[in-house]
Parts: sequence; C-alpha cells; structure tokens
Amino acid sequence: MATTPHPAPTFPQRFQAWCLVHACPIYEKNVAHHKRALLGDLRGTVLEIGPGTGVNLAYYPQTVRWIGIEPNPVLHPHLRAAIAQKNLAAEFRFGRAESLDVADASVDAVVSTLVLCTVPDVAATLREILRVLRPGGRFVFIEHVAAPPGTFTRRLQRFVRPAWNYFGDGCHPDRETWKSIESAGFASLHLDHFRIPSPIVGPHIRGSATK
Repeated sequence: MATTPHPAPTFPQRFQAWCLVHACPIYEKNVAHHKRALLGDLRGTVLEIGPGTGVNLAYYPQTVRWIGIEPNPVLHPHLRAAIAQKNLAAEFRFGRAESLDVADASVDAVVSTLVLCTVPDVAATLREILRVLRPGGRFVFIEHVAAPPGTFTRRLQRFVRPAWNYFGDGCHPDRETWKSIESAGFASLHLDHFRIPSPIVGPHIRGSATK
C-alpha cells in the first residue's frame, strides 16, 4: 500500500468525505445489485478511480490486484481500514483521474462509480482510462447523470448546481456523462439508464466499455 504526499484537504473535501461516510449505506442498498453484476467478474489488475471509502472492495473477486487513485486525502484512512478488512492484493495512491500515475496498457479493468460527475475534465479522464487499459480491457461504471431535458428533476438539478458543485467538491448533478462515454472511442459499449429513489441524483447510468 502506498501513498503520495498531498496538500491539506479543503472544506469541500472534508464535507464530501463526511457525506460519503454517512450516506453510503443508504445509497449502496439501491445500487448493490448493479455493482455485483458489474464488478463481480472482473479479473487481473483493476484500477479504481475515486474509490472514496473503499465500499466497492466488497464486490471484487479475491483474485484481483486492486489499485485505487483517490484525490481526497480525508478518505485515505477509510481506504486503509477497508483494505485491512478484505484479504485482497491492494494499494492506493493520491492522484487525479485526468493524470493517472499508471503505465500505458497495464490494467485489465478500470472502475468508476460516482466519479465522472465530479472530475473537472471528463474527456481527459476517459482518454487516461483508454491509455492505461490493455487491449480488450474493460471500463465499467455507475454514475448519476442529468435527467431528461424539460423535466422537473432537470430543472431542480440546474437550480441546485452552484451549491451542489461547491459542497460536493466539484460534483455536477446535471452532467450528461453518457454522451462523453459514447464519444470517447471505445471499441464497444453497453450502457443502460436507470433510476434510484432520489429527488436530485436519481437518474443513473451503468455499463461496460471495451478498449
């Protein structure tokens, strides 16, 4: 397990960490079956961007080698605790999804859950994902996304966006993330839309893309 020196956490990072720690159990009940389907059959070296508290570690097969890249230092103690509870070859590093400290074509899968809503540059992140994936490697994801245009939820997302973006450490409640994934250049893509019970971030996508 390795960490890299990092700057002092900001207030939004501390607030986001508090929300992840206290809200994750409720959220996980709504997405657990999606995560089991997407993560349960991954093999080889798995890179997870923005693993947060390490909640996804529970879904991986014991045989994977897991690498996490987490930009929020407040969450690092939670990651250490999650790794200690699971008999898994695992390490995590401080870093950002737009510039991954990972060699070209070196991982079998990249995982993103509730990350592409937050990264400053989605296109750059997807380019990095393609760079580090081996040929035939998979990008699997679950993300909350924008509601359909003209709906009450979409208007609500737009209204709360400034405050949501600040307190959510850059999170965009109305980002049309699926469009970025569709145009990223993957060889194949399977993507589904679904909803969870939430007034603002209910609309979700899940899927798998192959390099």
